[in-house]
Amino acid sequence: MSIAASGPVISLPKFIEDHSTVLIESPIRIAVIILVALILRTLARRMIDRAIRPVGGRVPRLLRPFRERLQSSNFFESAGLVSERRTQRAATLGSVLKSAASVMILVVAFLLVLSELRVNLAPFIAGTSIVGVALGFGAQNIVKDFLTGMFMLMEDQYGVGDVIDFEKASGTVEAVGLRSTRLRDVNGTVWYVRNGEVVRVGNKSQGFAQVVLDVPIDAWADVAAASTAMLDVAKEMAAEDGWSNVFISEPEVQGVEALTRDETVIRLVARVRPLEQWRTARELRRRIRGRLDRLDIDAHLPPESARAPERPPPAPVE
Repeated sequence: MSIAASGPVISLPKFIEDHSTVLIESPIRIAVIILVALILRTLARRMIDRAIRPVGGRVPRLLRPFRERLQSSNFFESAGLVSERRTQRAATLGSVLKSAASVMILVVAFLLVLSELRVNLAPFIAGTSIVGVALGFGAQNIVKDFLTGMFMLMEDQYGVGDVIDFEKASGTVEAVGLRSTRLRDVNGTVWYVRNGEVVRVGNKSQGFAQVVLDVPIDAWADVAAASTAMLDVAKEMAAEDGWSNVFISEPEVQGVEALTRDETVIRLVARVRPLEQWRTARELRRRIRGRLDRLDIDAHLPPESARAPERPPPAPVE
C-alpha cells in the first residue's frame, strides 16, 4: 500500500523537472513582460503629462520645440485665450503621444508573450499586414484627417481664438482637434470642418492686420484737403492713450484709388494688431466722416457752377 502510494509522489518532481520551462519559466517571463510593459506605459504617460503641463504660466515643455505663431494681442489677452490655446494644443499633442506610446509598448509586449508561448509569428504578422492594408484603404479619409491635424498643430497654423477663413466657412476658432476644427461665424452658426478637407486656410490673426479704408468724396471736392484731413484724423487717433497700443505703424494716405464722374475714392492704410482691424476701421470711419462734414468736403452734389448743362431731348424722327 505504501509502495503504490509513493509512486506518483516520486514521479511528480520528475514531471515538474521535465516541464519546468512551460510550468515555471514561461509564466514567470510572461508575468515579467506584462509587468515591465505596464510600468513603461505608466512612466511614459506621466512624462507626457508633465511635458504638456505649463509651469508658472510659461509655454508647456511639449510645445517648445515647435514653432508658435501666436502674437501678442489685446483680444487674446483680454479674453484669456493665450493659455487656453496653448493648453488645448498641448493636450491634443499629448493625447496623440500617449496613445502612440501605449500602442507601441502593448504591441511589443503582446509579441513577446506570443514568442514565449512558442507561437509562430509569421502567419500572425502576415495576417495583420493584410488587415492593416484593408483598414488603410477603408479609413484613408480618417488617416488623412489625423495626419493633417498633426501637422497643423505642430506648425501652429491656427488655434483657439483665431479668425480664419476656410473658403466655405469662416469665423472664430472655438476648438481644435486632430480630426476636425470647430469655428463659429458672425451669425453664431457653428461649423465643423474636417482637417483633411482643408486645402488652404486664411488666418486673420497672425502677425499684424491691415486697415484699408476707401473713402469716397465728391468728384468736385478738394482731394488734397480731404487727404490731409483723413491723415490728421488717423494720426490723432493713433496718438491717443486708448489706441496707441493698437497701431503698429504710422497711418498713411496712399492717394486716389478710384476716379469716376461722380466721386473720387481716397485710400487710407494703417497697420494694427491682429483682430483689431474691424474695431479700428469702424472708429476711423466715424471720425473721418465727422471731420469731412465739418470741412464741408463730402458734398453729395457738385456745385451749381460745376454741373454740366442739361442737353435737350433729341427731336422725334418723322
